[in-house]
Amino acid sequence: MEYHNPVLLKETVDGLNIKADGVYVDVTFGGGGHSKEILSRLGEKGKLFAFDQDEDALENDIEDARFTLIHENFRYIKRFLRFHGVKQVDGILADFGVSSHQFDVAERGFSTRFEADLDMRMNQQNELSAFHVVNKYEEAQLKQVFLQYGELRAAPAMARLIVEHRNTAPIITSEQLKSVLRKFLPPRHENKVLAQIYQAIRIEVNQEIEVLKEFLEQTPEVLFKGGRLSFISYHSLEDRLVKRFIRNGMFEGEPERDMFGNFEVPLKKVNGLIVPSKEEVSINSRARSAKLRIAEKL
Repeated sequence: MEYHNPVLLKETVDGLNIKADGVYVDVTFGGGGHSKEILSRLGEKGKLFAFDQDEDALENDIEDARFTLIHENFRYIKRFLRFHGVKQVDGILADFGVSSHQFDVAERGFSTRFEADLDMRMNQQNELSAFHVVNKYEEAQLKQVFLQYGELRAAPAMARLIVEHRNTAPIITSEQLKSVLRKFLPPRHENKVLAQIYQAIRIEVNQEIEVLKEFLEQTPEVLFKGGRLSFISYHSLEDRLVKRFIRNGMFEGEPERDMFGNFEVPLKKVNGLIVPSKEEVSINSRARSAKLRIAEKL
């Protein structure tokens, strides 16, 4: 079983406009597919740094003098690049999706396909897990998680039912959670609704939205002028933040304009939205919802 089949491999690395002697960062190392492609385009003086908080990914480390794998969350990109003597880089690549490995290893609890303890931690050292969210969050907190991150209309009723059930016995496994929420899982739409529920809990457990915002805010400072960002998103919450940050340099509102109506932003988009071909989706179904956006530092 492959650890992870990289999505939009050529397109994403092409988007970085690789210079042979440049310095690049792959902030979502995973199975190393994108990193290997970057290294194949670098010369002897090029450098690649990669981030991954998942301990399992460390087993995919690449033996190459030009490569450094950093076992940390990419929300700390600036801090750990400076620790390695790097202030600015020529390009940053990110594939924000859950890796195939995380989905395929049952005990990690990411997949709706398997019976497993509620976990969903990308960093297995973190204290907050799916079990804690489901069993310890107040009803109002649960409702907000399902509404905000799962965009589930039935969020209030789902939260109420979970709280009622756990007052009798804790909800420990994925099958128990499905059983509790069975009335919200009509056969025709069961997989879709389950995916939304799991997405909501996973985003909360891993603080994915907060992490993404912190990371994006650091990227203009970390990039050299003319440096590139090449980012793949998989759901609208992520993609909306990436799109708005590239366009406005902020997540809400509009940038301040001068007396002539002009405004300055740190980035400019490069080309339009890129999505996988039908051929790629037929080979790798997890590529189906991928959206690639590329930007350049002004």
